[in-house]
Amino acid sequence: MSDLQPSKLGTKEHWDSVYEEELANFEEIGDEGEVWHVIRSFGTESVEKMVEWALEHVPSSSNASILEVGSGNGTLLFGLLDAGYDPITLSGIDYSRGAVSLAKEIASKRGGGAQSISFSECDFLKDEPKVLDSTQGADESGVWDVLMDKGTYDAIALGQKDENGKSPVEKYPGRVTRLLKPGGYFLITSCNFTEDELNASFTTEETSLLYHSRIQHKTYTYGGKSGSICSSVAFRKRLP
Repeated sequence: MSDLQPSKLGTKEHWDSVYEEELANFEEIGDEGEVWHVIRSFGTESVEKMVEWALEHVPSSSNASILEVGSGNGTLLFGLLDAGYDPITLSGIDYSRGAVSLAKEIASKRGGGAQSISFSECDFLKDEPKVLDSTQGADESGVWDVLMDKGTYDAIALGQKDENGKSPVEKYPGRVTRLLKPGGYFLITSCNFTEDELNASFTTEETSLLYHSRIQHKTYTYGGKSGSICSSVAFRKRLP
């Protein structure tokens, strides 16, 4: 796994500042803001491909419960809504209060059921995501059919290491496993980690996750080497 150095991009203070500004811009001029990632070239194309993956493997007719980790301004969840997913099955969490406020205001302006998407403030590594109404009464663990991430894992990997030199991102795979139902899917898009690195981090005995599929992104050639700006990999939790 890449040994990334801590950066302001891995701090809550940075994202609070970003979304405070974007919320102000939305309220003033209606600008919904960036499809944020630790680099701006993440773009809408990756979001569209994640929606296409969902339509193929977990179609809207399945009524699967979907949680986006680090939902930002809600772009991915709005994309799923536009693709026909029931908004009451969609949920987004973010540890930045400004991001949650921005997503809710955009949802209110969009209408068309977007207001029924659940957006809540939650630190994925520490807190329990709000359970959807359709699963009320269930334990918080093993609740979700699908977890999605478009850059949050990358940002967490840029957080400060603890006194033992461990990155906070090391806790992430275990959280995914705890929250996914057996047979559930985890789809992640990363610009900081290769497909092989993501496989190494998530397909361990401790996680009970198995490689499922990948999304092919545009490839670029530079200096005689070819590669993609980002990697998208899907995993599935083992059945009992």
